[in-house]
Amino acid sequence: MEVIEGSTRFGLWYVHVRWKGTTIYHVRFSRIPVDGPVPVSLVQYLSGREVDLSTFICGAVPPGEHYARIYREVQQIPYGETATYSEVAERAGTHPRVVGQALSRNLLPLIIPCHRVVSRSGIGGFTPDPAIKEELLKMEGRGKRRSRRKTENGDES
Repeated sequence: MEVIEGSTRFGLWYVHVRWKGTTIYHVRFSRIPVDGPVPVSLVQYLSGREVDLSTFICGAVPPGEHYARIYREVQQIPYGETATYSEVAERAGTHPRVVGQALSRNLLPLIIPCHRVVSRSGIGGFTPDPAIKEELLKMEGRGKRRSRRKTENGDES
């Protein structure tokens, strides 16, 4: 099986994904679509469903990479929640600026959900546009509230 590339829509953006099976090699946001399929769970996630993306294997983060500990900490932030750069830095044993550097080099946004890391004084950065980060956080907030209502009403489907 060869590596597949495709895109799916998220608001005014397209999310390009390079993948093979359960391994994701690259995720990026673009204004231009790329023909080809995207893993179903990513499409579901981007349509606002609470989906566990931790089942994907990160194909772009080699073992022993300098930022691997930071990326693991970021992957522990639950859907619909956030942590500050300082909180991630403390858990990873580093400095908040190093967390920011690591996240600016993240080749797998969504899989390593860097949009969930925010500044103490605001939302923080996001490439290519902080507005994407805002929309992802709003979408997850709505999804989490929807899931909570279903659980409270006894509907677990």
